[in-house]
Amino acid sequence: MLDLPAPFPDFAAGSVWLAGAGPGDPGLLTLLALHAIKSADHVIHDALVDKRILALVPAGTVTETMGKRGGRDSVRQADITDRLVDLARQGKKVLRLKGGDPFVFGRGPEEALALAQAGIAFRIVPGITAGIGGLAYAGIPVTSKETNATVAFITGHGPDGDIPDEVDWDCLAKGVQVLVFYMGLKHLDRLTARLLAAGRDPDEGAALVCDAATPRQSVLESTLAEIAPAARAAGLEPPALLVVGPVVALRRQLAWWAP
Repeated sequence: MLDLPAPFPDFAAGSVWLAGAGPGDPGLLTLLALHAIKSADHVIHDALVDKRILALVPAGTVTETMGKRGGRDSVRQADITDRLVDLARQGKKVLRLKGGDPFVFGRGPEEALALAQAGIAFRIVPGITAGIGGLAYAGIPVTSKETNATVAFITGHGPDGDIPDEVDWDCLAKGVQVLVFYMGLKHLDRLTARLLAAGRDPDEGAALVCDAATPRQSVLESTLAEIAPAARAAGLEPPALLVVGPVVALRRQLAWWAP
């Protein structure tokens, strides 16, 4: 195991750290996240945290799965926050281990606010978000000097499971060169239809990256108009990122990694 350089912040008893585990590959863990894994008394992790990362938890540390998956039976968010508060009040060093980054399209802010309101000390440990790290493992950069000066990250569905109402589709279609949708598979037909109706080029490159940065990673390339039927034909399943824009074409030269 890699020796961690000192000093690292003390993981105090009675506190909660909300840490990002990255998109999959354990090598994408930050050193601070690894320090938290090695120091915690109790780890509460999301369903999508890679098993290879969970294997780094020391023997004797309690682990608990409390993940939320769209379209599946999941633990209520209120139960997760209550559990974090309860364990901290017991004097535990509590690690809330989340896929990607805890503050990017996750419930990290909601959980941190609950801790703050309960008077529980907490630390945020950022992680590599899937929309950057996961796409890099697919050979798709989110920016390139030759292709784009703008990029937008959009959630594929809101808290109610539907497409977010507050998205300005005209602005996205006409004003942003590269679009990256998290959780983009569930409403793929509707997402692509909205973009096309707002004037996005139907022949523009699009790709779906499933299980990014894991041994199960798969990538489907197509066009914006054809990506939804192609995904149905391929039988793809979430988690999946949808990327639309000129950077998709760079994968032909930059697809460096094969699981």
